[in-house]
This record gives sequence, structure tokens and C-alpha cells, in this order.
Amino acid sequence: MKNAVKGFSKLSKEGKIEWLVDNYFEDKQKTIDLLKSYWHQNPKVQKLHDEFIENTISNFFTPFGVAPNFLIDGKLYAIPMAIEESSVVAAAAKSASFWLERGGFKTTVVSTVKTGHVHFIYKGDGNKLRSFITDINGQFYRDTASITANMRARGGGILNIGLIDKTLEMEGYYQLEARFETCDSMGANFINSCLEQFAQTLTTAIEQSDEFTQEEKDVQVVMRILSNYTPECVVRSEVSCPVEELKDGSGIEPEEFAEKFARAVRIAEVEPYRATTHNKGIMNGIDAVVIATGNDFRAIEAACHTYASRNGKYQSLTHCEVKDGIFKFWIEVPLALGTVGGLTSLHPMVKLSLEMLDHPSASELMSIIASSGLAQNFAALRALVTTGIQKGHMKMHLLNILNQLEATEEEKKVIVEYFKDKVVSHSAAVNKFCELRGIKSPQQVIKNK
Repeated sequence: MKNAVKGFSKLSKEGKIEWLVDNYFEDKQKTIDLLKSYWHQNPKVQKLHDEFIENTISNFFTPFGVAPNFLIDGKLYAIPMAIEESSVVAAAAKSASFWLERGGFKTTVVSTVKTGHVHFIYKGDGNKLRSFITDINGQFYRDTASITANMRARGGGILNIGLIDKTLEMEGYYQLEARFETCDSMGANFINSCLEQFAQTLTTAIEQSDEFTQEEKDVQVVMRILSNYTPECVVRSEVSCPVEELKDGSGIEPEEFAEKFARAVRIAEVEPYRATTHNKGIMNGIDAVVIATGNDFRAIEAACHTYASRNGKYQSLTHCEVKDGIFKFWIEVPLALGTVGGLTSLHPMVKLSLEMLDHPSASELMSIIASSGLAQNFAALRALVTTGIQKGHMKMHLLNILNQLEATEEEKKVIVEYFKDKVVSHSAAVNKFCELRGIKSPQQVIKNK
């Protein structure tokens, strides 16, 4: 019977592991050995990782790969990618090489503004409230001057503050909305600290004012928090070339390829079922770089998917146009990123990733990551409208299958060579493995039954 635990966070790491294996695992020593085998051999590095989160017992490894040959705004990059899914890095690298010879990726950072809100309930005269907030607007800036000093010195800070009336959606619901420029930091702590003070300034000013009745002074602050939806922190990345340059050895003529490709994108623009998978592929390319550079992939995912729904229907994040003999393919996504603060100055691999990218600014990182997402989508769509998605994906997945079967290195070499000119499937790989081992395959066992 499993036992609940009190004060778990106060236990040592060994104590946490001991409780865990006693309650949830049969082979206790095997579990302990497994967890410890993933500890970093350098105790200082392991201690650093232990302190990133609470209740750390081990590390969870994710492959760290590189996609070279990304020409972005005239600069050549090798892009770091942290991801476990087969074929993602290879696909990004293949797209990068394709567009390297066709001018590369061109990007534009549309805006870098982030937003936060004080959500509150006020049941008095809305016009009076609006006028009052206009009158005390300067007080919000003055009361946060110590918080914003460093950010202002770097060229950022609070851009504006205003009242949003949401009473039609919910009785008495208002927002104090603030827009921020956070330069090269993601700025979550900065924004939230400002919002905390805004809430205090608002409630104190109303309480001390003679303009409000006692009932109106009962302002209830519900939340003060930044929004991970950043429709004003947007970057666009684009590739283009004459249609005749789209020939890549797939066997399809460039004009036919362009037509099929554009049609596939259009389907993702009009059909949410397709758009979901389409955008998931884009996020393969985006998330892998976001993670490698120590940014918050969950916030990026949330913002991108909300942005994909901004017109009232979930749609593709990429778009395609074939006009006057020119093929154009582009992405526009909200990416609130940081290159200073947080893990960027703590995690050794994050620091390595940023150095690999030549220490980009937040805006430059937006361009790099958007281009990675566009490259991933181009690779996926090119496969879908030509050879099909499974051919390349399953070849990359073949080693995973063989590792599951615990194939030897020699067996892997033989089987990989065998599938060089054949379609890979799980059953076909298992059959070939069984043939090499001289044992019956699962299909033969079933047949004999």
C-alpha cells in the first residue's frame, strides 16, 4: 500500500528517492541505479541542475542536435535544437540547405511589445473610473520607477497603461492593461512586479479619493499577471524563388510542385483538423530551438496557437503564394523570447547554444526561431506532396525500433543497409531482425497458431 508523505520537499535528494522507490517500484536497487546514472558526473553541475526546480531526483536527457546552413538575413547560422522526435533536425537541415542556394530566409521583426493586466472587479460608474485612471496615469509610472530603472536604462520599460472595459462579458469586470518593452529579456518577472505595484496604486488611489462612494471604493483585485499571448511581439520569416528553381530531384516538375505545395498550405488555412497537425510540425522546429536557448516553450506554444485562432477559426501559421512565376512561402508568429536573465546565464548548454548563435539579441533570436519553424514546415509539406511523410520519418525512426529490439551494432548495420531502398515499417523491421536472429517473427507465430 502506497503511503502519503509530509514534508517531502525537506527531504534530501537521497531521502526523496528512498521514499519514491519504497512506494512505487518493485526493483528498488535497479530504480536507484537508473536515477543515479543520469546524474552529472560533476557535482557542481548537478547541484546547479538540482536547484532549477523543486524535488529534483535526477536529470531527463533530451538529444541536442545541430541544423547547419541556415542563411538568415545574410548571416549563416548553425542552429541548436533540443528535441527527441526522429527526423526533425534532419528535416530542418535539409530545408536550410535547399534555401541556402536560393537566397536564404528573410525576416522582419514586426514588434516586440508584451502585455500584462491587473484584472479587477468594480461595480461603480465606468465613465468615472476611466476618467480617474487617466488622471492618475502618471502615478503608475512614479510608483514603479525603482522597478523600471534598469529596464529604462536599456531602452525599455512601460509603454502605456489604460483601462479595458469587459463588463459586457462579465459583470463589473475591468482590466488595467499595460504594454511593455523588455529589450533582450523575456521580462516575465519585470512585468509581474510592475503589475503588482499597479494594483496597489489603483486600489490606494481609489480608496483615498473623494470622487468615489464607499460602495464604489470596494475594488476587488482578482489577478495581476502578464499575458503569454503576445500578438504585438511578432516576427515574419520568408523564403522565395522563381518557380523553376524548385526542382530538387523529387521527380515532380517545379510548376506541379508549387501548385501542390500551395494547395496543401491552403488546406491548412481552411481546415482546422489539418491546421492542427500542420502547426504541430511548425512547433517541432520552433520548440526545439526555444528549449535549446533556455526559453519557455509552453508560453510560446500557447501564444502561437492562440495567434492561429485570432480570426475566430484555427488556421495555418504559414502561408504560400505563387504569383508571376515567383514562389513565396512565409510564417508570421508571436515569439516572446529572452537572451538575458533566467536560464540563459545559468544553464551551461543554454550558454553554449547562444554562443553558437553568436550571442543574438532577442529580436535576432525571434528571426532565427521563426526561420527554423518555417524550414520545418517546408520540409514536411515537401514530403507530403511528393514522396509522403512516412518514407523519411520511418527511416529516421528505424534506429529507435532496432534499439527497442536490443539489436547489436552489426545487426543495425545490416538492417539499415537492407532498408536503404525499401519502405520502413515497424513490422518489416521486426521481420528482418527476426530473420537475422534465426527466430520466428510475430506474424509467423500468429500464423502457426
